[in-house]
Amino acid sequence: MSNTSAAYVANNETIVCYAPQMVTSKGIWLGDKPLKFSLPVFILQLLLIVATSRLLHFFLKPFRQPRVVSEVLGGFILGPSVLGRSKFGEIVFPLRSVMVLDTMANVGLLYFLFLIGVEMDISIILHIGRKALAIALAGMLFPFIISVSSSFIIHKELTTIERSSYILFLAVALSVTAFPVLVRILAELKLLKMEIGRLAMSAALISDLCGWFILAFAIALSDKETFEWTSIWVLLSSTLFVIFCIFMVQPAVKWLIRQTPEGDTFNEFSICVILSGVMISGFITEAIGIHAVFGAIIYGLVIPNGPLGITLIEKLEDFVTGILLPLFFASTGLKTKISIVVGVYNWALLILVIFLACAGKVVGTLLVALFYKMPLREAVTLGFLMNTKGLIEMIVLNLAKKQNVLDERLFTIMVIAAVAMTGMITPIVTIIYRPARTSVPYKWRAIQSTKPDAELRVLVCIHSPRNVPTIINLLEASHPTKNSPLCIYVLHLVELTGRASAMLIVQGTQESGRPAVRPMQAQSKHVIKSFKNFMQHNSCVSVHPLTAISHYSTMHQDICNMAEDKRVTFIVIPFHKQQMVDGEMASMNPAFRILNQNVLANAPCSVGILVDRGLSGSTDLAVNQLSHHIAVLFFGGPDDREALSYASRMAEHPGNSLCVVRFLPGENSAKLKTEPSLAPTNPKTLKEQTDSRHEKLLDNDLIKDFRIKAKNDESLVYIERLVNNGEETVEALRSVDDIHDLFIVGRGQGIFSHLTAGLTDWSECPELGAIGDLLASSDFSAKVSVLVVQQYTASGVQEEETGVSDSPSQQDKQ
Repeated sequence: MSNTSAAYVANNETIVCYAPQMVTSKGIWLGDKPLKFSLPVFILQLLLIVATSRLLHFFLKPFRQPRVVSEVLGGFILGPSVLGRSKFGEIVFPLRSVMVLDTMANVGLLYFLFLIGVEMDISIILHIGRKALAIALAGMLFPFIISVSSSFIIHKELTTIERSSYILFLAVALSVTAFPVLVRILAELKLLKMEIGRLAMSAALISDLCGWFILAFAIALSDKETFEWTSIWVLLSSTLFVIFCIFMVQPAVKWLIRQTPEGDTFNEFSICVILSGVMISGFITEAIGIHAVFGAIIYGLVIPNGPLGITLIEKLEDFVTGILLPLFFASTGLKTKISIVVGVYNWALLILVIFLACAGKVVGTLLVALFYKMPLREAVTLGFLMNTKGLIEMIVLNLAKKQNVLDERLFTIMVIAAVAMTGMITPIVTIIYRPARTSVPYKWRAIQSTKPDAELRVLVCIHSPRNVPTIINLLEASHPTKNSPLCIYVLHLVELTGRASAMLIVQGTQESGRPAVRPMQAQSKHVIKSFKNFMQHNSCVSVHPLTAISHYSTMHQDICNMAEDKRVTFIVIPFHKQQMVDGEMASMNPAFRILNQNVLANAPCSVGILVDRGLSGSTDLAVNQLSHHIAVLFFGGPDDREALSYASRMAEHPGNSLCVVRFLPGENSAKLKTEPSLAPTNPKTLKEQTDSRHEKLLDNDLIKDFRIKAKNDESLVYIERLVNNGEETVEALRSVDDIHDLFIVGRGQGIFSHLTAGLTDWSECPELGAIGDLLASSDFSAKVSVLVVQQYTASGVQEEETGVSDSPSQQDKQ
């Protein structure tokens, strides 16, 4: 060690010496060992912690485990419980590096809680009902009683002051529900929009806020020597700090916002001042005697929602939640030593803590839920959901260890219990609560079977505001009238990724008039505003905005469930590629394609995939002056009939023209050869031949009706093209007039035709079908939008259904 060495006390037992000048090394070529210096050691620790937690999260993701579990488990593995027992711990996590690691972990914690404060919607509390309030209070009261009882069992030797501190810290750790973690679990289990999900969120929010107040009080009481005066000064100073933030800091921040013209970005000085305020607030509350995190979250709460909040979150969130915050959870795991939990007594104590904590929450919640006549299964499920632990529990346990309220053994037991309780929530809830979907049959699942004077219900899926203009123009061209109005459900698709904001998820499930605090919320508001403007300019259109927040792998369930719940006839979803400036089609997100495939496979109604290359609208024209030239490429089959049915509805608009090009086999078309194994007497062959004849009859009937209409309407054109194979089909498609601005084609699922033979071999996107894939490719000469339609043809629900009403009133009677 150098002569400028210093020392600090770790765990009140071990004195660790370090050299302040040994921060960066000169390199291995000059004889320095990098791991003897502070910066290289911290970088290695950071890399190991992030990599380990990410790897664990990858393996635990199929089990729907929240990220906090993988991050604490990562600390277990890297700490003295596993790898730290060898030389690895001495080399990578030496005691002299703990101070730097803990400091950076707490910096990350400060800024994360500041972001939570920025996006927190306190007004939600004003709308919480009595049931949720009672569940939250009962869920905290019973664990508090258990904390008092257990303090006499676990620590008989405690003084009155020590016991009061122990009870308060333990009560917070056992009774609080982690609101952010719970919301993510509810989103994973798709319970957000159910009654049990709403109750759990509301009760958890109250529990979380109460936990912060109790924790501040517990810190104030934790001084054993000057209990009375210290507590009074701490509480008084904290109150003055809150008043100062509300009446001084908030007006100052609003003045700073007013200096930036609307629409302009905030300058570097303004952002620097705001971010420096986080450190200043943390310093003040740390000096007062409560933890610095209280200053950060209170300071975040006084930041007004709007453009400033969006800017702060954009600049901080990824770095704070992805890099710095895992340090805090991992450092908690690093402080645990599972090897000291030995013997029957300690393991029995661990099981007792887990049992009492769960039992207290479940019993308290169960009593209130039964009082409000909730079903027993839902009440028990709600009780387990309220046992979710997360950030505040880890803060409580770390503070309790720092204040010597918990020794190393109890600290380890409580951390293990918190992780175990959080980890078992999802499996338990999945087992005991499986909400049965009451599938209500409805008649109008396809456009072809919908009556001309019936309401057309359309579910429109939106990824980003870029999808909005063409979809609105498509709907506008669908000719909504008083006899056949258009009911549009706008579903904004938001991916549930990483440590997604709990408030984003909650506010995503409800329409709010508050300013957006996140970029995704701002996008949602722009989308909703665009569709609302469309509705205001067309009295025959109703718009209902919705949000689906889920992983893309399961998002199709949200879309299909929403379509079935709203009894939708047609789902419109964007193609996974978008046109670039140079005209090429580029993939936006590979997950979009998988989502589209899943929707096609599971949709309860007809589906249309929109390849967006732009579609003119009536921005500067009256609605009745709208002009679209639509072309339907008809090869036959249910999908093509659905495409023609939708196009026929659009053709009723006085400003639209429709050209139907029917492709028929020529004289030299390849003949279908019958294999010996499929002789005409084979029942399978006979059924296929019968189905084929039936499909042709249906095609001819629909085409016949259209040709009759076309005779008396100049805007309708019917053309027949004779082709013999796939090559001639491609040539015929390229020769179609380029005046059209929208192609509507059927997907052609389950239909084999020699007219498209060979086209599927080169298909880049089979989900569009042979023709749709060709039209959507960058090689095709016509650069216009394409709508690929798939008709709903599931067995058992066809247009011949009888006795099923589509009116809400009769549905309720059923």
